[in-house]
Amino acid sequence: MRRGITATALVAALALAATACGSDDDSSNGTSKSSGELSGTVTWWDTSTAGSEDKVFKKIAEGFEKEHPKVDVKYVNVPFGDAQNKFKNAAQSGSGAPDVIRSEVAWTPEFADLGYLAPLDGTPALQKADDFLKQAAASTKYKDKTYAVPQVIDSMGIFYNKKIFKDAGVQVPKTVDELKTASKKIKDKTGKTGLYLRGDDAYWFLSFLYGEGGDMVDASNKSVTIDNPAGVKAMKVVRDLVDSGAAKTDATDGWENMQSSFKDGKVAMMINGPWAVADTYTGKEFTDKANLGVAPVPAGSAAQGAPQGGHNLAVYAGSKNLDASYAFVDYMTSVKTQAQVTKELNLLPTRTSAYAQESVVDNEIVGFFKPVVESAVERPWIPETGSLFAPLVTEYTKVLTGQTSPEKAVKTTGDSYRKLLKGWK
Repeated sequence: MRRGITATALVAALALAATACGSDDDSSNGTSKSSGELSGTVTWWDTSTAGSEDKVFKKIAEGFEKEHPKVDVKYVNVPFGDAQNKFKNAAQSGSGAPDVIRSEVAWTPEFADLGYLAPLDGTPALQKADDFLKQAAASTKYKDKTYAVPQVIDSMGIFYNKKIFKDAGVQVPKTVDELKTASKKIKDKTGKTGLYLRGDDAYWFLSFLYGEGGDMVDASNKSVTIDNPAGVKAMKVVRDLVDSGAAKTDATDGWENMQSSFKDGKVAMMINGPWAVADTYTGKEFTDKANLGVAPVPAGSAAQGAPQGGHNLAVYAGSKNLDASYAFVDYMTSVKTQAQVTKELNLLPTRTSAYAQESVVDNEIVGFFKPVVESAVERPWIPETGSLFAPLVTEYTKVLTGQTSPEKAVKTTGDSYRKLLKGWK
């Protein structure tokens, strides 16, 4: 559902236009264009994982301050689950929004549609645009303008405990059927559960949906597809994994439950992405990092697929320090910074040239996930993409916990989508 530009966003747009015309006035944050020296405050909302990723990103941001000693980067770690609505509320009210936000790829077109982001074409924030991976850059564009810069790109795979697999005498499953067989052997031999299937986030459902040949919507034809037969079958697949004992699940606290179960060796597998590697290595099962294995998500009956994800850095249209904000985004997405992020967090760069850096070339996790990312399924880059998950996760959780049938779940989700996407089939 498209919403109009608010009065706050209109004022911000006018301010942006004035800046683009070459005004030399100091901003209220102290940025001076006439001197060419950056100053003032840049507030950055980072949505990375607290306790692992956040420490690295905060340290990198401090490096920007060393290069620009008159700039103070106010680092704020905002929980990922809260950030989307928190930013929208702050931007709409005109109070409390950051200068720069780490935007999940699906949020970017929505924020742009609402008028909350500054266009970056022709600004110092967007340097060497042709160097970005095509699939990473796709989510940054809306109506022929660029509203963000790709920071990291990712997809999902099966993380597995090599020791448990060896003890059970099983191979890495390549299909859902093999996953069930391997889980039974793991249970029989070790007493452990095969898979932890996160049940409180529908993003973890997408690989199964793609595996049965389905998708949430078909944007090119403006049609809802979640309630097609493939959607029903995908719901049956995940329900069967739980009912058969191949997987355990949850209705709340899914991330914590999944991570702790896998790190403590209570389950042999989980579906996750490169963002989880740093935290996973903190578990007792992975003090020897070599015990962590990563493989493609098992294929369904129709295909093998995983969703393309990642994060962009976007500048708030109402920022009072655009010059420093642009420079900060450029710094945080440079080849040097991306190589450092890969070295310390195993996250994948978005710049093609970063893949020639030694820390990236030699990274085993990147070596696995890069081809996965290249074949990952893109979500539709429409303003409503981020809103498609709320109705889906409600029904997904109900299916996994036996509160509704797969048929009813996808029908209810489809009805919700058609209310959200006016005029879609």
